[in-house]
Amino acid sequence: MKGVLAYLLTGSLLLLSGCSGLPTAREMEDMALMRTMGVDKAPEGVEVTVSTGPRAKGLQAEGEGSLVLSARETSLSAACLSMQGHSDSYVFYGYVDQLLLGEELARAGIKPVLDYFARDVELGLGAQLWLVRGDTARNAVESGGEAGVDGRLTTLQMDGKLGEASISRTAGEIYSDLMERGAAFAPALATQKREDVSLTEGGYGIIKGERLVGYLEGEAARGLELLAGRAPAEVLTVAQPDNLVSARVNLVHTTADLRFQGLVPEGLELNCRVEMELTEYQTPLDPIQREAVAQELEELLLTRIEQALTQLRQWQADCVGLGLQGAVGHPWKWKQIQGDWPVWFGTLQPEIQLQVTVHE
Repeated sequence: MKGVLAYLLTGSLLLLSGCSGLPTAREMEDMALMRTMGVDKAPEGVEVTVSTGPRAKGLQAEGEGSLVLSARETSLSAACLSMQGHSDSYVFYGYVDQLLLGEELARAGIKPVLDYFARDVELGLGAQLWLVRGDTARNAVESGGEAGVDGRLTTLQMDGKLGEASISRTAGEIYSDLMERGAAFAPALATQKREDVSLTEGGYGIIKGERLVGYLEGEAARGLELLAGRAPAEVLTVAQPDNLVSARVNLVHTTADLRFQGLVPEGLELNCRVEMELTEYQTPLDPIQREAVAQELEELLLTRIEQALTQLRQWQADCVGLGLQGAVGHPWKWKQIQGDWPVWFGTLQPEIQLQVTVHE
């Protein structure tokens, strides 16, 4: 009994003296705060590349180059863990707010990555998700050099929210769309070097089930934005007799209505209302000229919507939820056809009603 008491007493003294082996709080300067994570498919399983933003050092907080680490393992969790041995600092993922997925991985399936982000206590689904078009996420992360890509991605994200760039989307939004609609769209990036910018917009990647099936770019990408109720980030110019007129979209409101014959869908009606503001003109427009401008802009925007719908219907990917929105008044009927909606979406020819109003 005395031996047991002595053992317990010794253990208590060790705990009080701080020799318990329990983890201690880490100082911020001892941590590498990762901001961007790229995930690629690799022969071993996955390759994970992480990057900090530009770091500070010393009392004067002089800029230090971005820290980039990479690891290949059989799983995402194993790669993240093995990264600890690649840095003198503790690698912390709680600040990751940009997630880049390489094209090969996206075509193989993004669900394992989204599942991991949903479960991991440091990560979470609030990170902005980007697809790297025709390249690897590692190349995209490394393309920023010492300055890193965090600043560029943050700029694109903020511009997207302000309507100045492609629609930015979080991993959670895409995860939710895949579960509810069976399809989702995600902004794509190209690693083509342009002036002092390492990453440029590359349209939208369309994900069906969990796999990337293709991209919408150019006019079709703008059409997708209209279907999603988003004003495209551009100024449109039309030529009128002795007048060159430019206008910008200020407001887009798109609704859908699904018509049934009994329990069978027989039509999908889309109503899109667009309000535009004149930005430039050589001479003031009278009412007749303004109507002519509105008509020409209407034809242009209608072509964009049709191009987007044609491609999405070929992929049977209703990534903006037109069917779900159109069946709001028919919940019981929708429940009967929901599982087959991708096929119906590819079969039904949408009827599009577009109205464009031009303001000074």
